[in-house]
Amino acid sequence: MKIAFMGTPNFAVSALEKLHHTFTVDTVFTQPPNKSNRGMKEILSPIHQVSNQLNIEVRIPKFLNDDFEFFKIKNFDLVIVAAYGQIIPDNFLKQCLFINIHASLLPKWRGAAPIQRSIMNRDSETGISIMKIVKELDAGPVLIKKSIPINLDSKHGETEETLSQLGADLIVQTVNIIKTNQYEFEEQDHIHASYAKKITKDDEFIDWNLNAENIVAKIHGLSPKPGAYFLYNDEKLKIFECRISKKNIEQPGKIFCDKETLLIGCRNGSIEVLEIQKPGKNKQPVKEFLKGYNFN
Repeated sequence: MKIAFMGTPNFAVSALEKLHHTFTVDTVFTQPPNKSNRGMKEILSPIHQVSNQLNIEVRIPKFLNDDFEFFKIKNFDLVIVAAYGQIIPDNFLKQCLFINIHASLLPKWRGAAPIQRSIMNRDSETGISIMKIVKELDAGPVLIKKSIPINLDSKHGETEETLSQLGADLIVQTVNIIKTNQYEFEEQDHIHASYAKKITKDDEFIDWNLNAENIVAKIHGLSPKPGAYFLYNDEKLKIFECRISKKNIEQPGKIFCDKETLLIGCRNGSIEVLEIQKPGKNKQPVKEFLKGYNFN
């Protein structure tokens, strides 16, 4: 079976490594390199870097259709997709079976930011869906689905790593099932579909008029990237970890701090900040941060 892989970020790395070590991946498609801040150096995607280490042929079309003739000549049997970053055109989908590793329990949270949105929505679980790619975004029938629990302490970075490993295990299981030619996809319940919109700058701003639980969920859903922030004296301060405090601060946005503790009022109480960052600096435990920052 000739397998191609399409992916770009760290989320896709575990799946590529496990697939290649189990079955051998013929070709990898990933997004073109980014330029460094000064534009002097190209930064390869995580998948590009791993593919080079594994000696897999890498294709980096800016637009996937630019590589269609190459794709046809290769005559792949199966293409595995994991956070590739481009919509797969119809002409590709007609060539062979395309399978996607999607980080949600479909039909919930179709789209670009399923892990962040599930945490920010205070869901009790998320997971991986292995689905057939069709023309409509994340609407294809599902072959395998597996859940993991999440809660207010769950952060995007840690949850993404857990789901990356789970996706890698499930995609190997999927290929073994497909090789038997005895498998059946199950249509999604499209009526109950929801969409995980891409995270925007507006999503990053903390509104202290929300209740404490929703603020904690936002902060953890955006940790470590891009980070949720608030403004203090026109300075953007990012919070990466927090918890609900037992202290009631009646005014939303009001700050209470001593040498070791930073509390901020919400609509129904307050949160305790545990990890914070000011512009141009590394993030710090709040005790260290308060040694060099004055909220008075």
